[in-house]
Amino acid sequence: MIGGGLAGTAAALTLADAGLRVTLLEGRPRLGGLAFSFHRSSPAGELTVDNGQHVHLRCCTAYQWFLDRVGAARLAPLQARLDVPVLDANGRRGRRLGRLRRTALPVPLHLSAGLATYPHLSLAERARVGRAALALGRLDPQDPALDGVDFADWLRRHGQSPRAVEALWDLVGVATLNATAEHASLGLAAMVFKTGLLSEPGAADIGWARVPLGELHDTLARAALDTAGVRTRLRTRVTGLTRTPEGRWSVRTGERPGEAPGDADTVVLAVPQRDAHALLPDGALDDPDRLLRIGTAPILNLHVIYDRTVLRRPFFAALGSPVQWVFDRTAASGLGDAPGAGDSQYLAVSQSAAYDEIDRPVAELRARYLPELERLLPPARGARVRDFFVTRERTATFAPVPGVGRLRPSASTNARGLYLAGAWTATGWPATMEGAVRSGLSAARTALSDIGRPHLNPLPASGGGTPKEAA
Repeated sequence: MIGGGLAGTAAALTLADAGLRVTLLEGRPRLGGLAFSFHRSSPAGELTVDNGQHVHLRCCTAYQWFLDRVGAARLAPLQARLDVPVLDANGRRGRRLGRLRRTALPVPLHLSAGLATYPHLSLAERARVGRAALALGRLDPQDPALDGVDFADWLRRHGQSPRAVEALWDLVGVATLNATAEHASLGLAAMVFKTGLLSEPGAADIGWARVPLGELHDTLARAALDTAGVRTRLRTRVTGLTRTPEGRWSVRTGERPGEAPGDADTVVLAVPQRDAHALLPDGALDDPDRLLRIGTAPILNLHVIYDRTVLRRPFFAALGSPVQWVFDRTAASGLGDAPGAGDSQYLAVSQSAAYDEIDRPVAELRARYLPELERLLPPARGARVRDFFVTRERTATFAPVPGVGRLRPSASTNARGLYLAGAWTATGWPATMEGAVRSGLSAARTALSDIGRPHLNPLPASGGGTPKEAA
């Protein structure tokens, strides 16, 4: 296994569970890929900080399998029922709070009551949203023709106003796709909305880690790998991959011969697409340069610590403001237990598709966003900011632009015993934790099938059910 992100860890666990001897190589000093934590000595105390806010949905069955497999499900619970507070900073009578909620009614009635009372759209806009949602539900996300169409064009053709795009479609889409509708493939958008909102009543219920991500994706994941017998080697960067005369794979790491990881019959490349391109041997993929044409999209996270509580709910989304989503990370970061923290509160502001701001200086971001938080949260106007810092993921996800589907490779390659994993591969999902885990499971299942090793598919069959043994 080359790469210890969610894709690599999921593949390693699956292969080890099937009885293979597995070695996992990761260049960083930790597991978890781009969903990780780090320590910060803040004026407010010692903190454990997530590089960015990550959430999952009830329909993310692969990521929930991963949490169960590493013993972390209780640490990242789901809402009992979808409930998203949406705060409009520019309401007609000032700030106005609305909610996107579901009921226990069957699909699509489960969203009808919430949409009917959603105050950020007019009655006519709500009716047109309902009709567009039903039309979206009739699309097949796997239809290759949808890959080349941009989502914004489809929304315009289905009567969606700019306000409806802002207050609903992009509110959800930017957070899940890391792109606005005009830069998103209709195929991926249809997959997100059809799976999350139109498959089962509870599919879009939101879950998030109540502890640092590093506890889930590194500490507990490493313990699960150890228990499964996986040999994990951190700070081990792979520099080359070649065939031996015996037909095995030789993995070069730049280490001395006695410290090298040795040869392997099977290799899974679970690294970003550009790194995979650099390691692929000649002939392993048809048109390998297509990996270089899979673009990337940034995510910016702003971290603000106030000297008092300014937000009384766990999170909210914003309209009429550059602020997108805000989460309370006080307890998860350890701030609540820090000496001298008092009533301090730690908010994480998650900004997806942040092309225009990803490289802006911290001082400029502070001057732009602190007044916006005060406008959205009146208690912040009298609060003192104890700390403000920024984390940037310039290549957080692949860019889900129209046409990206034909660039994403499957797990198999032309080279026997070599497989690909990563959220950028052809999972059918956008670049999410779910997509990453699914890619790892796909690579592992394909490898096991190729060597004739019986194995179980850990994910439920479509519509529920129990795992089935693969042929």
